Amino acid sequence: MTNRELLILFKDYCQGVLRYSEHTVLAYLNDLEDFLNFLEREDFDRIVDVSPRVAKFYMTDVSSRYKESSVRRKISTLKSFYHFLLKEDLVKHHPFLDTKYPKVSKKLPKFVYPEEIETLFNSIDTSSDKGKRNKLIFEMLYGTGVRVSELCAIKHRDIDFKQRTILIHGKGQKDRYVLMGERLTSDLETYMFSVRKNIMGQKDHGFIFINMHGNPITPRGIRYIVKEVLDHSSSFLAMSPHTLRHTFASHLISQGADLRSVQELLGHAHISSTQIYTNISKEDLKKQYLEHHPRARKK
Repeated sequence: MTNRELLILFKDYCQGVLRYSEHTVLAYLNDLEDFLNFLEREDFDRIVDVSPRVAKFYMTDVSSRYKESSVRRKISTLKSFYHFLLKEDLVKHHPFLDTKYPKVSKKLPKFVYPEEIETLFNSIDTSSDKGKRNKLIFEMLYGTGVRVSELCAIKHRDIDFKQRTILIHGKGQKDRYVLMGERLTSDLETYMFSVRKNIMGQKDHGFIFINMHGNPITPRGIRYIVKEVLDHSSSFLAMSPHTLRHTFASHLISQGADLRSVQELLGHAHISSTQIYTNISKEDLKKQYLEHHPRARKK
């Protein structure tokens, strides 16, 4: 059986037996095409004759061309492929059986320092209803840590001004409450009963954040507003709406907030997703030490 015939056989198995999606099957085939190209380029002809030694050569090759996450995916594809060939008695050994997955280096989430936040927020022109709305969007993202999609979904019925809480409908239909400080609560009330009312005109719906036509704002609209504010500010910050969520979490932890409490506010299913912000806090501490300790740097 030729290499191409083996790929077709595996494709049929993924589609017909495993019922994988078209996207998954295509990803598998692309990975296997890369492997085939390597074998042809290096004159290792047949898939069924590949040895663990050839597998190591291939892993060296892909590691020089792809990021760790892509290398991990290719290993997974080849492990599945050769498991299938073994099951069908088409090969006698599994050359990738002992291949180790590379560790994926976790990048620290990008965040903004408190003084940069103040400078940015103060740069927003609030002389118009549009400016007031834009600033409140920034204040909400930073003050509550909500995701952009969650912010867009907030309705009037979700807000409890007396308790200073907002019911957030998060990922996987998981609801949670986020808290508002006194200033944010006051700003939101002012927006609700003046700015939003002015922009809404004759429109009638429950969504809190709206575009300048009075319709519910979209995540794309929020991203445009963040870009527009940054473009008009004197700041050199490069950030997205999600940066404000990261900043919310890192500032809480750097000020001593309990990790479980931050997890709850962010709506993380697992504590491991929140723990990365402790690393940001350490980086912040290191920065402060290097900047302020008189003997921290070489003269």
